[in-house]
Amino acid sequence: MRRTNPSLERRLEGLLADRSVTGASMAHVRKNSIELAAAGLRDKEAAEPVDAETVFGAASLTKPIVSYAVLQLADAGVLDLDEPLFAPERSIVPGDATSALITFRHVLTHTCGLQNLRDKNPLRMHFHPGSRFSYSSVGFTFLQSAVEARTGETLETTMRRLVFEPLGMRSSSLEWQDRFSDNVAFPHEAQERLETHRPPTANASYSLQTTAGDYGAFVAAVFRGEGLRPSTWKQWLTASIMVPDGAIVHLDREPAATEPDIGWGLGWGVEPSRGTFFQWGKMTGIRAFVMGSAEQESGVVLFTNSNTGLRLMEDLAREALPAPHAAIRWLADGVSE
Repeated sequence: MRRTNPSLERRLEGLLADRSVTGASMAHVRKNSIELAAAGLRDKEAAEPVDAETVFGAASLTKPIVSYAVLQLADAGVLDLDEPLFAPERSIVPGDATSALITFRHVLTHTCGLQNLRDKNPLRMHFHPGSRFSYSSVGFTFLQSAVEARTGETLETTMRRLVFEPLGMRSSSLEWQDRFSDNVAFPHEAQERLETHRPPTANASYSLQTTAGDYGAFVAAVFRGEGLRPSTWKQWLTASIMVPDGAIVHLDREPAATEPDIGWGLGWGVEPSRGTFFQWGKMTGIRAFVMGSAEQESGVVLFTNSNTGLRLMEDLAREALPAPHAAIRWLADGVSE
C-alpha cells in the first residue's frame, strides 16, 4: 500500500531548505507499506512543485533493477552468470584476450576490469576479470548487449516482462515515454535548471525513469526475494568482494586495503555487518540513493533533481535504518557534487 506521510513530507521540506536541494521525492519502505513524501520544485524556472507522482531520472539506481532481471534470467536457464558475455571471437577490447573472459558475474560485482565511463581514453582492460573491485558503468552496457542476444528482445521489453509489470511499476521505463512530460523533474546543477535527459533507448547503466513509489515497490520485492531462487537472492545481497578503502573507482593497482564493512553482491552494494544493501545515482543535475535491509524489512528511496541531493542521504537513511553506515561515509567522500 502506498500513501503520503504528511509528517515525513514536512521533514523532507525542512531538509531541502537546510541543504540547498531543489526538489526531492522519497519513499520509506516497510514490510507492508510504502510511505511517500515529496518537496521542493521539479522545475525552478516555472516554479512547478514535486509531488508523489513526479518522474525522476534514476541514474545508477538503474543497475540493481537490471540486475534483478538478469538474476531471473539466470534462474530460468536463459543465461549462466559464470559464462563469458560473448563468444571468444568477439573481444570487448580488441587485441586483449582477457576481455573475452568477462562474465555476467564480473559485471554485476564490478570486477570486470573495465573503466567506469566511456570518455576520451580508449577502452582497455585495467586488471584481470574477477581479481578486484572497481566500479564500472561501461560494463553494464556490454551486459545489456549480451542479455539482448540471449533473450532475442530489447532490454526494455525484458524489463517490462520481468520487473515493471509484475511489480506494478506503471510509471517506470528505461526508455523515455511522452506521458512523463507533464510531471517530470528537470535536473538542476548549481541551482541552474537544465533540460531533462530523455533516453530514446534503454541503457542498463543509467536510463531508468521512475517515481519513488515505483522504486519502493521494487525495494519491497527485494525484501521478499520475489521471483528469485533463495540461493540467488542470498547471493544478490551478500558481498562477493570488498571495495577498496576510500575509492569507488580503483583501476591501476591492487588497493593497499579494503573497506572492512562495504562489499558488493550481484548488483547491490552491501554492508555485511548490518545486512544492508545500497546504491547511489549521479548524473548532471541528478542525485539518487537507496538503502534497505531485508532482515528488518525497512528501506529508503531518494530521488533528487539537484547536484546537492546526496546531502540528504544520511538523515533520510536514519528514518528507515537508524545506525551509522559505512556506505554513507564512503559515498559522501567519493561522490562529488
